[in-house]
Amino acid sequence: MDKLQWNSFEKKIYIHSTIDKLYHLWATEEGITSWFLREAVFKTHDGERRKGSEFIANDDTYTWKWHNWDGEAKGKITQANGKDNIEFSFDESMVSVHLEDMNGVVIVTLKQFEIPEDDASKLKIHLGCSNGWTFWLTNLKAYLEHGILLNETEINLQEQDLAGWIFVNM
Repeated sequence: MDKLQWNSFEKKIYIHSTIDKLYHLWATEEGITSWFLREAVFKTHDGERRKGSEFIANDDTYTWKWHNWDGEAKGKITQANGKDNIEFSFDESMVSVHLEDMNGVVIVTLKQFEIPEDDASKLKIHLGCSNGWTFWLTNLKAYLEHGILLNETEINLQEQDLAGWIFVNM
């Protein structure tokens, strides 16, 4: 990415782990629910639900549910190479996650792109998701390096107006 723009953003973080472990945490139901989601369902292109430890594949679909949010996200896996790269539709846009070993530490690069450039998308997707992914990548690092989760799973934050915009650990 050469310059800041409304239709995409990029986030990077170094994590002391392995590519194999990180890929598992992004590409399986049991992995992604350990640090990110309350519930995840991945289905094959034939509509069969994947087993909890089974890797996602191209053309799979997903349904995700978070702690402290009643909604759900649905999308499609457009790329999953089984080792270090995943791409999926997300919130009227696309997200890619790339894992790369850098001298024994993994750099996770997340890009969200094809974001519509209307004012609502600038606020909700670009600013909202950019802030959200910053937190979730930090949560992933805390989980892998320190065995803790930073997101709130016990207190119902939704009882407060604008909770999703003001709590950093939603």
